[in-house]
Amino acid sequence: MAERVIPLVDERAASRAAVVPSLLQAPTGLLQDRWGRPLHDLRISVTDRCNFRCNYCMPKEVFDKNYQYLPHSSLLSFEEITRLARLFVAHGVRKIRLTGGEPLLRKHVERLVEQLAQLRTPDGQPLDLTLTTNASLLARKARALKDAGLNRVTVSLDGLDDAVFRRMNDVDFPVSQVLAGIEAAQAAGLDNLKVNMVVKRGTNDDQILPMARYFQGTGIALRFIEYMDVGATNGWRMDEVLPSDELIARLRTQLPLVPLEATARGETAVRWGYADALGRHDPSLGEIGVISSVTHAFCGDCNRARLSTEGQLYLCLFATQGWDLRSLLRNGASDEEIAAAIAPIWQQRDDRYSQLRSELPPSHAPSARRIEMSYIGG
Repeated sequence: MAERVIPLVDERAASRAAVVPSLLQAPTGLLQDRWGRPLHDLRISVTDRCNFRCNYCMPKEVFDKNYQYLPHSSLLSFEEITRLARLFVAHGVRKIRLTGGEPLLRKHVERLVEQLAQLRTPDGQPLDLTLTTNASLLARKARALKDAGLNRVTVSLDGLDDAVFRRMNDVDFPVSQVLAGIEAAQAAGLDNLKVNMVVKRGTNDDQILPMARYFQGTGIALRFIEYMDVGATNGWRMDEVLPSDELIARLRTQLPLVPLEATARGETAVRWGYADALGRHDPSLGEIGVISSVTHAFCGDCNRARLSTEGQLYLCLFATQGWDLRSLLRNGASDEEIAAAIAPIWQQRDDRYSQLRSELPPSHAPSARRIEMSYIGG
């Protein structure tokens, strides 16, 4: 087994200045990058803190009691987040996902949800407003989030076996409390719930079938995510990746699955539905999906931008640098100037890390250290 080396370099400050063009152009809602990919989704990290220490995201060896989190003064206020979100919506964003860290650790986050829920697209439509959480606080927050206008919740859950789950979160948190959070979300009326499971070969891949059986027929869509080489601290190795093709093959030996069409352009998951006795998808049994950014890159349709908790704009989950929007906010730039600064950033976007990775030899090392997933969200 290869030795695990964890670099201890803080890359959060790696950013470039967002420049206001001399000629201000109003948003058209049709922003595209160099590959013709539209700006559609915005993921907003509201905190860099998390109460779990999953080793694929925030390993305890790095994020220990001495780790220096961002000071509160560095974080965007809810009003600043909402202002930027409104400008991104003018550029074409239709879906906003709140992430972290663990977003429910941000005090009064439901107030931010309420502000974002008031935003409308240029044609007057509400946004698809969702949130990703480890569900440790969801039981006490679900009703307030729903009342504030949240549409959906995605829960991260890496196994049903309590011992496996406690090892994965590395803070000895019981799986029963996550399941209670999911039940509370359903009871509060948060529909179309999803559960994301990061799969590491040899660590929790024995949980694949139990997870599929547990959520079958519950109305909750289960997503299996290939263990990814995000950031620089998770000690990623290719031999710990379980390819999604192999995962589906395992499931199909026990469960009848049929392929489903994508629901929208840019959808990250390849969908599979549970089949009835005639081999047809039975919607009452639900579906699963696989997210395969390692073995089947989907960069060609990627329409997501990411905003960090301190106002850095990133164009890829595997980015090495961001664009500083906070300085524009706090130095008196007008909405027109900020919108005009955002447009060329996306239009110059050429990011397609996963596609390029697949073309490189396994021994290739990245030329620059990537931003940690816990800083910009998944």
